[in-house]
Amino acid sequence: MHRIGLLAALAVAFLGQALDAQQTPANGPYKVLKSARVGGEGGYDYIYADVAGRRLYIPRGGSRAVAATDSTPAKPAVPGRITVFDLETLAPIGELPNTGGQGVVVDPKSGHGFSSSPAVSMFDTKALTLIKQIDVAPARPDGILFDAFNERVYIFSHPTRNATVIDAKDGTVLGTIDLGGVPEEAATDGRGTLYVVMQDSAGSVTVVDAKTMKATAHYSLGDRGRCNGLALDAAHHVLFAACAESGNPPADPPQPMMVILSATNGKILASLPLAGRSDGAVFNPATMEAFSTHSNGTLTVVKETTPTSFEVEQNLQTMVGARTITLDRKTNHILTMSLERGPVPPPTPGDEQGRFRQGPAIPGSFTILIIGK
Repeated sequence: MHRIGLLAALAVAFLGQALDAQQTPANGPYKVLKSARVGGEGGYDYIYADVAGRRLYIPRGGSRAVAATDSTPAKPAVPGRITVFDLETLAPIGELPNTGGQGVVVDPKSGHGFSSSPAVSMFDTKALTLIKQIDVAPARPDGILFDAFNERVYIFSHPTRNATVIDAKDGTVLGTIDLGGVPEEAATDGRGTLYVVMQDSAGSVTVVDAKTMKATAHYSLGDRGRCNGLALDAAHHVLFAACAESGNPPADPPQPMMVILSATNGKILASLPLAGRSDGAVFNPATMEAFSTHSNGTLTVVKETTPTSFEVEQNLQTMVGARTITLDRKTNHILTMSLERGPVPPPTPGDEQGRFRQGPAIPGSFTILIIGK
């Protein structure tokens, strides 16, 4: 996933341009139902709803100690950790210290949780205690997926361009899968096939046989690239790839697109505009809708009217920085998260355009959003 704040200085301006150009509906059935300012310092990436256990897991990055100045007090160091909340109320339940990472998944059968961190943390979800840490070097964990089909956890690594496979029952590393690209988000059909979207400039989806732990196909996304989100309608074999760029060469400014394709043969069924650069996507089979969240503070809802017909149903304003997403299938609620930032500081020499500048995080402003009808 992208680090927080990349291109944040351009987010508001880009949002206005994107929505004007796409002329997609701003009104629709979804709205922000609840906003919980839960606080806590440190970075964030993936958010994960444990639907069976009714818990919400959010890894938080650590931060270094900051010495006092004449105008500001000292700040102590904050260790990386996994924060846990009640999925219904968003009340805090507890933390697993010295863990953190990019994301978390849970195996409801064994009661084991796993983090996508340099040493993968395996923990007991009931006691919220660390069981062990699993060395997956030279992988640099980012995305993570649990597949109930064979009770395995898949850890995706950008630099090694592969997935590390872990047995969720005992934490044994079973091997790695060469994915042929830079992997981001993944989805499972629950019957032995995985799909992994590639973040490369030439977008693609890699199909994986979970039994043999081998890639069996690579679906090209044409001139769409920099894809971070992937969702799957498993019943109708439809994939939704959320991509940041389109066109060859990419348009300026980049035009984000939802590329919809057959999970059976990779045939592209449709391409629809997104309201921002996606960093996560989910599909809800109960409503036949795919959702994509964006760092510019928008959420796009794509309706599957038939397995070959799709339309943008709504672009919802959420919160700037709310770029990853999870689905609570019990309530049909979408959850995302972000924090508030102060004014963007003046540019430094060599960074006059401010492409990578962002305002300082406002302490205690970390917020979880619940979205629904």
